[in-house]
Amino acid sequence: MDFFQQLSLKETVAAFMVLFAIIDIFGSVPIILDIKAKTGKVGAAKASLVAFIIFLIFFFAGEPLLGLFGVDISSFAIAGSIVILLLGLEMVLGIELFKHDSPAGGTVVPIAFPLIAGAGSITTLLSLKAEYAAVNILIALIVNMIVVFIVLRTTSVVERILGPTGVHILRKIFGIILLAIAVKLFITNTGIILPATSQ
Repeated sequence: MDFFQQLSLKETVAAFMVLFAIIDIFGSVPIILDIKAKTGKVGAAKASLVAFIIFLIFFFAGEPLLGLFGVDISSFAIAGSIVILLLGLEMVLGIELFKHDSPAGGTVVPIAFPLIAGAGSITTLLSLKAEYAAVNILIALIVNMIVVFIVLRTTSVVERILGPTGVHILRKIFGIILLAIAVKLFITNTGIILPATSQ
């Protein structure tokens, strides 16, 4: 009974929009295309499922789980920022840092983590618990994962529309954006104040 009493369309939509913005699966399309070019394929179902499981683990036992290892959310975010930084360097410089030699290729790392279930999205998910009922956040998360799955399944269509040149240009642009996101995530969680932001 409590389950149905806590259901709220308004809360669900609000939580969905927040998670949708922070996961930004559409913004990750050029990165996914780059990984697909190196590995041959991306497992849409596997990436979505792994990301969803990671989200669920952190949603129900996030901070206590990290606490077992003596790690806080900020440290986790910094670790995620380093992975994102390396991914951005790959795209901008045209080098290969991730040796996608596992059976899953790039499906689990870096697509499921940290592109989809990254430090920012996990931290956001945890913070939503203070605002909305758990059931509404979970529904919003499930709908987001469905969107993620659909986008991952249709990356080939995007690739055909853009062509090799379009994909190459997007790769460089989003590589720089990814570097900026990594730097911001690192600075935010280390407490570093840049000269430009201190004025």
